[in-house]
Amino acid sequence: MAAVVDENIPPPLNPRVRDLPWHTPFKWIKLALGDIRATPTGLLFYGAAFAAMGWGIRALFGYAPEHTMTLVTAFLLAGPFICLGLYEISRRHETVAKVRLLPTLTALRINKAGISLFAIILALIVAGWMRVSVVVFALFFTEDIPDLKLILSPSFLVEPENLTFMIVWIGSGAFFALLTFALSVVSIPVMLDRDSDTLTAMFASVRVCLANPVCMLTWGAIIVALVLLGFVLWGVGVAITVPLVGHATWHAYRALIE
Repeated sequence: MAAVVDENIPPPLNPRVRDLPWHTPFKWIKLALGDIRATPTGLLFYGAAFAAMGWGIRALFGYAPEHTMTLVTAFLLAGPFICLGLYEISRRHETVAKVRLLPTLTALRINKAGISLFAIILALIVAGWMRVSVVVFALFFTEDIPDLKLILSPSFLVEPENLTFMIVWIGSGAFFALLTFALSVVSIPVMLDRDSDTLTAMFASVRVCLANPVCMLTWGAIIVALVLLGFVLWGVGVAITVPLVGHATWHAYRALIE
């Protein structure tokens, strides 16, 4: 007698991880552009939301470079969660030709417990980075803090103390960024697609990074470049680059996890 297969059975929670070449992330970007063309309303809505965040940071904290630089990098750390709706658009594209925007706004309900716990973990990491960043500024600048334009200019690094500050600040941020990346590179897509618990999803992300170190370094560099480019261009840039990264992350999950 032929075995009966239940098509509703989800994929295994601890699947195999694929080994991919270093240049594969560029293919994910190409696929993400296809998702944007198929559902431009996603780019418009989520892009406008990300742009509003960028404008808000600039308007509220433009006078304080220590807060501006910290919040911009914190935005990058929180990216895996704030792109949730974009993952859902890409997920639906696999089965539906035309995706409606409204259902993607409630994607959290698909795995509320797992994704919410993961969001709390991300929030703790972001809070830790914000505290460390402000402390680094306070240690190196006991009097007036230079404005943001001066800090980002090449002339700022002429002074040895300023160069040391940048090395310490960037090094501290790199630690939090690598930690976040390792725990989140495919975590939320796994939870959306497989109804996985938080720890299993994070473990899958770590396995992906260990199995594909060069590919993941390439992908991480692309993410940082796109997000920072978006903030340099403020509203217009963030509205395009962050949704692009969000859609590409879904395709990264599909390529990396069997």
